Amino acid sequence: MRIAINTRLLLKGKMDGIGWFTAETARRMVQQHPEHQFFFFFDRHPDPEFIYGDNVTPVVLCPQARHPVLWHLYFEWATPWALKKYKIDLYLSPDGMMPLHPKVPTLTVIHDLNFEHATGNLKPSHQRYMSHYFPLFARNATRVATVSTYSKEDIASTYNIDSEKIDVVHDGAHSNYHPHSMEEKAAVRQRFTDGCPYIIFISTILKRKNLANLLKAFDKVKSQKKSDLKLVVVGSRVWWQDELAQAYDQMTHQQDVIMPGHVDPEDLSALLSASEMLVYPSYFEGFGIPILEAMYAETAIVASKTTSMPEVGGDAALYIDPADPDDIAKAIMQLDDSLLRNELIEKGRRQRTLFSWERTTALLWDSMMKTLEKR
Repeated sequence: MRIAINTRLLLKGKMDGIGWFTAETARRMVQQHPEHQFFFFFDRHPDPEFIYGDNVTPVVLCPQARHPVLWHLYFEWATPWALKKYKIDLYLSPDGMMPLHPKVPTLTVIHDLNFEHATGNLKPSHQRYMSHYFPLFARNATRVATVSTYSKEDIASTYNIDSEKIDVVHDGAHSNYHPHSMEEKAAVRQRFTDGCPYIIFISTILKRKNLANLLKAFDKVKSQKKSDLKLVVVGSRVWWQDELAQAYDQMTHQQDVIMPGHVDPEDLSALLSASEMLVYPSYFEGFGIPILEAMYAETAIVASKTTSMPEVGGDAALYIDPADPDDIAKAIMQLDDSLLRNELIEKGRRQRTLFSWERTTALLWDSMMKTLEKR
């Protein structure tokens, strides 16, 4: 069988959640199925590390697709041409985008519909493109995969498609996430916070990630309880304006917020393991990978009680109302109790067994085989 995969988000040193989903599943499929030929569709010359086996043929399509106009050209012109040229039997798109008339069985992975439920998180041109095309992608794909039961129900109801067409494959956690030794934890604290304890927030900084209310909550915690506690904010600043910029500018304890920006997975694993807790107050998540990563790093979790997050966290997290900084502050102070932290960590060891990249890959492969049945 000749399988094409949209791998345009495999960018060394620049991958976000969907990029990691693509990398982790594509690598396993290639290695587990040497009997099949895989064609990786890139939009620029790929790093050799993404060519996972001798049964992979890299194909560079033009143009480089990083803008709605270029997305349209890439998926409506370049991709159909390549599907025909390489006589593809099945097309998999891990980022949700696809040709509207691919003429081959197509499985598209729509991770979530955050752009349908809140504005202001994307550039206006990106918002218009996704709001227009994603309903068409969902309806025109042979099948759809997604990463949580919440997202499955949301896609089915928002786009009015049969839920039987949608498969849940979940997400996994990078293999680097694990508990670290006391010596390693002390070293990472010394490196990032001058040895002080800290809570951690991990995410590309977007409006829906709700860093503004975490900053307000952290200020309340620091004002109510005198301590050397720090807040480490890990993630690139994609959005920094309006209420977020205002919340940061008005902080009393601004000097206790540390922003290292993007951190590679090795350092991030140590940072997460050495923290007092992960605080993840996002308004909307299709899955919420940092919650799972915290379970593997054996760190206590505070998370929003909205969308998919309770599905991922199970009974291993303390849940908050993301719109209420007082509620976030209360949860942070509750986890000052080491007994409660240890109880959540132990529950996390059990909860994390429900999710792995091996399981995701197996479920995604099953979804691909269902897609082929419709040929």
